Amino acid sequence: MPLPAALRELDHTQRHTVIASFLGWTLDAFDYFLLTFVILAVANEFHVPKQDVTYGLFLTLAARPIGALVFGRLADRYGRRPVLMFDIVLFSLLEVACAFSPSLGVLLGLRFLFGIAMGGEWGIGASLAMESIPAKSRGFVSGLLQSGYPCGFFLAALANWLLVDHIGWRGLFVVGALPALLVLYIRRKVPESPVWESRRSHARESVFVSMRGHWKLFVYLMLLMAAFNMFSHGSQDMYPTFVQETLRIPAGSGTAFLLTALLNLGALAGGLTFGSLSERIGRRKAIIIAALLAIPVVPLWMYGGSLLLLGLGAFLIQVMVQGAWGVVPTHLNELAPDAVRGTLPGFAYQMGNLLAAITATAQTWLAGQRGGDFAFAMSTWIAVVALLLALLTWLGPEARGVGFGRRGEPT
Repeated sequence: MPLPAALRELDHTQRHTVIASFLGWTLDAFDYFLLTFVILAVANEFHVPKQDVTYGLFLTLAARPIGALVFGRLADRYGRRPVLMFDIVLFSLLEVACAFSPSLGVLLGLRFLFGIAMGGEWGIGASLAMESIPAKSRGFVSGLLQSGYPCGFFLAALANWLLVDHIGWRGLFVVGALPALLVLYIRRKVPESPVWESRRSHARESVFVSMRGHWKLFVYLMLLMAAFNMFSHGSQDMYPTFVQETLRIPAGSGTAFLLTALLNLGALAGGLTFGSLSERIGRRKAIIIAALLAIPVVPLWMYGGSLLLLGLGAFLIQVMVQGAWGVVPTHLNELAPDAVRGTLPGFAYQMGNLLAAITATAQTWLAGQRGGDFAFAMSTWIAVVALLLALLTWLGPEARGVGFGRRGEPT
């Protein structure tokens, strides 16, 4: 099968960099989503309401800005490659530690620490990839990188389907050690970012010096990413619970796996399609189109009535949600100054995550107000957030094709 033109234009080393960045985000998401599939099992073992377990999702999301800031600054000072390797090992070890939690309190504490490590990966991986490829390849590669997130969701669903009945929820977290093996690949095949290498002599500037004149941009990106994260987490985190409680489909069944697989195939298709489209029509326009097209899909997604229609709805909603997200890696990196590209995109992203971290708990509460109606809670949430995301995107700037390492000179 011939490679897409955007990948054919990359040399051998650039392809390895893109693959490593894609796998890093895939495996990071894999470790995060394992908890979403075992919320009920954890609640039953520790004899607590399921809403208490969802605080693990909240704490992970809330901790990610810390990791984005800490690891992002380290990457801007010491290079993308070594900090990325350290970060991957750290979140893998913390995932395994969750398997040995003696209580819900310990598990929640470990999920917070995991969130710090998880928060560092996206910004570093995205900046490493975007700084290593030609400007005209950014749209497609952006969609590819962001598609790592639904791929991680799919792998978590697959692991849950195949393994949970045999090894339990604790065993699933042990499987979460696998991402650490990616470090061996990065060490052998992936070089340092050429843009960072060219700025090595400026790498020790303080964040306040580097961010001078860019704080307004940071606030805007933080709000934009809050809407983005409400959009994605609002459509994904409680979906397994919706399948189990509203549709009455057991978590480890083939039907539950099929719905999740369709959801993630839609996400993969959407990220690649809208990422590539943004190269032709612009970043903002592609995001707005994807966000608004999600709204008419909502009834099919939550109220399809049959397995066929529910599967089609799951596929289409993620085409739109992750279609919008497919533009994010290149959009944020193009807007970020060279000196803080390791820090600003990831920190704005994760601060947005912090603002959106209550999503799963809020949806659970909203469903509880209507007798456990997750369909109402999730559909209302997505429709409102889609409008908010489109508005924020329309109000913001764009820097499609801007040159990296040349102080914003267009390519």
